[in-house]
Amino acid sequence: MIINDSHCHFFSSRFLELLAPEAGGADAVAARLSWDAPGTPTELGDRWVAELDRHGVARAALIASIPGDAVSVAEAVAHHPHRLVGFFMHNPKAPDAAAALERGLAGLHLRGICLFPAMHGYRLDDAVVEDVFRAAASHGAVVFAHCGVLTVGVRKKLGLASLFDLRLGDPLALARTALAHPDVPVIIPHFGAGFFREALMAADQCPTIHFDSSSSNGWIKYHHGLTLESVFRQALAVAGASRVLFGSDSSFFPRGWQRPIYEEQDRILQAIAPGADRERVLAGNFARLFGQ
Repeated sequence: MIINDSHCHFFSSRFLELLAPEAGGADAVAARLSWDAPGTPTELGDRWVAELDRHGVARAALIASIPGDAVSVAEAVAHHPHRLVGFFMHNPKAPDAAAALERGLAGLHLRGICLFPAMHGYRLDDAVVEDVFRAAASHGAVVFAHCGVLTVGVRKKLGLASLFDLRLGDPLALARTALAHPDVPVIIPHFGAGFFREALMAADQCPTIHFDSSSSNGWIKYHHGLTLESVFRQALAVAGASRVLFGSDSSFFPRGWQRPIYEEQDRILQAIAPGADRERVLAGNFARLFGQ
């Protein structure tokens, strides 16, 4: 079975420098976190590909996980274009938003625009998000929109404030925008991260909305009686197997690729969606969105 991972974070040296600029550089931040130092983007990209090889993963999407770090992912992708697909975090309310969007898509040839409305303070049906969708349509990119609960473990470990407004990550607002741009594929990670019912409603209304299955999906604790298996069953029943993508939410080294996440989810898929549907979730949908 081929595995393509739609959700990995590229925690580069530049990412660490931007995240904690007063901490004395990337190596110092990595040491505080007990992480391996990332090195150059090319070195980190090489390590990711070696890690994918070790686990039998064909391709992965790598996310530049802070605005201003798109170039790091682009450098890694340039060295491994057949293995890595580049996404970048974008703040559409930043003063340089238009230039950053054009640079990420036209200049660096990245394939996914990642929106974190709770982090950056806008609604997913705001006019600034319309600009993002128009740019995605022009460049054949996908829009990745984080909805629901948002926790950033690295910020917590470094003692950084995380004043996120969870009200802004509403999948129903996203559906309103996505419906107006039927040529732009949309990915909601973590099945909506607590806004599961709303995410299902949005996907039922809007055929371009996909889910990714990434992380441990700890948000399930907010829904009495819900299990990861029942989440998969409902997502497949509403959106269909062609609109669910496997994701691990892997991020830093030495932990590396999150194989336990894959094993748990594959066990569920083998039980409830064997054969072609399992293949679509684990690999085929990724290949459809990002080419072979």
